[in-house]
Parts: sequence; structure tokens; C-alpha cells
Amino acid sequence: MTEDRKITCIAIDDEPLALMQVESYIRKTPFLKLEGSFSSAVEAGQFLVNRQVDALFVDINMPDLSGMEFIRSISNPPLVVFTTAYSEYAVESYKVDAVDYLLKPFSLEDFQRAAHKVAERCQLLAKARESSQPAEISQVDKDESVYLKTDYKVVKLRLADIRYVEGMGEYLKIHTDDQPRPLVVLLSMKKMEDRLKGHSFMRVHKSYIVNLGKIMEVSRGKITMEAPACMCGKDFNEEPVPVGDLYRDEFQSYIDSKFLGK
Repeated sequence: MTEDRKITCIAIDDEPLALMQVESYIRKTPFLKLEGSFSSAVEAGQFLVNRQVDALFVDINMPDLSGMEFIRSISNPPLVVFTTAYSEYAVESYKVDAVDYLLKPFSLEDFQRAAHKVAERCQLLAKARESSQPAEISQVDKDESVYLKTDYKVVKLRLADIRYVEGMGEYLKIHTDDQPRPLVVLLSMKKMEDRLKGHSFMRVHKSYIVNLGKIMEVSRGKITMEAPACMCGKDFNEEPVPVGDLYRDEFQSYIDSKFLGK
């Protein structure tokens, strides 16, 4: 670990001497940076409301709020090393994916062994984030294209080639004219919707954005899209796109504005 890439952490223990010992061990570990120490989990929780750290060194058996309860109360907790004088908590600690468990009294060597496990986990998480970076989408350029960063490559997509976008949790499936299979990217529906506004696209469902110029048929609250150009002359079956209740009125207004009738 370099000086500017230290692992930030806090220490939590209701016993003053035990807390001082953990503080001392953190300061003696070159790749750790102590951001704060607290005598209760409640105080630590208030600190974490406005601050983020990489790791926690926390005692399990504390009054008011135990270390275990504290970790379970955090929606996205940092890496955790539990410290305790009670060996019976060992199994329970791993139920919350603790990196390690230190049984008091523990030495500097024991502490640094656990700290190295934290460092290894941090490196693994960093590599995982790097290999699955959320797709980045550029501004629309003059020929009305967007650039999507996915995996380790950048893909250019003409807006006119996008048939519709399908949300799949944290991922999007972008169905296009020139590919029989959708492009799958890690990107939010909201971000894609914002980029496509004003370019003949409309969100018609919490999980679907359609290219209005590629709608073939609307029937009973479902949209049949034109088949992709690359499938011309081939059998092509595709489920229609549903229109969600929250989007029905806006979509119907669009259809009414284009309707040629009496």
C-alpha cells in the first residue's frame, strides 16, 4: 500500500484500555489510517452517516448496541474485523461475512495478520469493481450517436439503431437493428432515459424505453416493435413490450397525437 492509498478504518470498543490498544496497533500498521475511535457503536454509527471508511475493528460484546447488531444495522457495511474476549461469538461473526475474528488478548502480530486479510480483501474488491465498471455513456455527438463503455471496450451506437432498452436489475439490454442479440451493459435506466430524452424515445414501463420510430403495432397495452434489420427474411419472434400503468397516459397521448382518424 502506498501512502495515498491507505486503508481507512475506525475502532470501536467500550473498554478504554482495549480501545487504546487497537488505536496503537492501527498506528503501527503502515497501510492503515485511523479515522476515528469510539466507545460505543451508537457514536460510530453517527460518524458513519457522513463519512465512509474501508474497515471497522469492532468489539462484539458492548452495551446498548452490540458489534454484531451494529454491523447488521448498516445497509452496506465496510469490511469488519471483530475483537472480543468471548470465543463463543466466533461462528456468529462469520455469518455477517467478517474478514477476521480476534480473541482478546491479542498481540500486534495477531492484529497485523488480520489487517493483511483486510488489505487482501480490499484489493480483491478493487479488482472486481474495475472488471465490472458501470457502463459510461457519452454526450450525444453530431451524428446522433452515443458511446457506451462496457467491460474493457467502448462501443458506438447510433440512436437510430436502438430499437428499445430493457432494464434487468442493475443491467440494461439494448436491442438494436444491427445485432441479433442485445448489448448488455451495467447502467441504470434513469441514466439512459436522461441521455435519450428529446431523441424520439419514451419510457413506457419501469423496465422499458422504446424508440418511438420503430413501433409497429400497439394492442391491449402492449407494443410490438419492428423486427431488427439484421433479421430481414428470417424468422423472428419477440415478446411485445408492455406499457406500465404509470406511463400509460403519456404514451396514449403520443399515440393520439399521431393518430389519423375521423
